[in-house]
Amino acid sequence: MNKRWRIGVVSYFNTQPLLLGIEKADFISKIELVKDYPAKIAQALIDGQIDIGLVPVAITPFLNNPHIVSDFCIGATSKVASVAIFSKVPMEQIESIYLDYQSRTSVQLARILLKEFWKKDIQCLKADADYIQSIQGTTAGVIIGDRALANLTEFEYVYDLGEAWIAHTGLPFVFATWMSNQPIPDEFIDLFNQANAYGVEHISEVLAQLPARTHDYDMEQYYTQNIEYRLTDHMQEGMRLFLEKVKQLAP
Repeated sequence: MNKRWRIGVVSYFNTQPLLLGIEKADFISKIELVKDYPAKIAQALIDGQIDIGLVPVAITPFLNNPHIVSDFCIGATSKVASVAIFSKVPMEQIESIYLDYQSRTSVQLARILLKEFWKKDIQCLKADADYIQSIQGTTAGVIIGDRALANLTEFEYVYDLGEAWIAHTGLPFVFATWMSNQPIPDEFIDLFNQANAYGVEHISEVLAQLPARTHDYDMEQYYTQNIEYRLTDHMQEGMRLFLEKVKQLAP
């Protein structure tokens, strides 16, 4: 523990259980936490600006020496709630779709499901910071994270991507894992796993630290039913299948 580790983490509601344990851990004074949205954390890991990151699994091929460094992740074994296609019209009427710039994995997942599950060949649009207000008519949009939870009641049609992946493949989905671009000492991995486990096992503490009113979604349900934090062998099977499908996508 002589090295000061730079750790990148996404500042969404879904990471709060993992963050709670890390911020309460004895090693907190020996690490530097960098908080941002998924694509930014991913790029920081690729560029060597951080040592470990909670990153979208879709960046794995872009890492020179990828290592999964924790038994914990952000995944789903059922409806995930915070990653979905939002639309004013049903799927069969959608003609174009904005792809959320904040996460590579969710964008690639949407492209795979549109092609294989919904059998749609539609125009993909690059989203800017204000793209949600442009989701109108036959133009849909992928929204992730806190903004997805906040918009669940704002659109007539919401297509949950975690739920769709499971219906399509029969496997769970992993959105993000703790990864490094170098080997990490076992001593630190053990401490890191213990820290992650603490937050996941103390959801009541996480709920107590949330703002008095976030939005109308049941956050206890979100943490205990929508998000799967344990990176099991079955979860990794789903992750491997996803990465195989990403390779088959056109650039």
